[in-house]
Amino acid sequence: MKLELLDHIAIAARTLDEGSVPYLALGLTPEGPDEHMPVQGAWIRAFRVGDTLIELLSPDSEGSTIHKFIEKKGPGLHHTAYRVADLEVAMAEMRAGGAPLLNDTPQDGRAGSRVAFLHPKWGAGTLIELVEHGSGH
Repeated sequence: MKLELLDHIAIAARTLDEGSVPYLALGLTPEGPDEHMPVQGAWIRAFRVGDTLIELLSPDSEGSTIHKFIEKKGPGLHHTAYRVADLEVAMAEMRAGGAPLLNDTPQDGRAGSRVAFLHPKWGAGTLIELVEHGSGH
């Protein structure tokens, strides 16, 4: 497996508007409309910096994993995401190497991507996401 690039850095925020303040002050503008990801229990707003996105995540309910994360750790870094060419191959290689995946099959991600997550205990305390973009991304 070859990582293609750092795809995005995800920041958990209580609300997208609250979390956007520093990025708007830096002169960034949201890329596209906010997206709802029910599987992840989150609303997402993305800001592009070169080839990398800053993704703000806000909870869609009090039961969501993002809400639980914020209640436990406060707003801040949620995960780092790395682009791969073939998600199934990457997942198989990670499993073979002993990395604990949080999902058995790819999940739907932002903007039509597919994603898989590696356990934060394995990632030195940081959740790691593998991202495969479809054609046109």
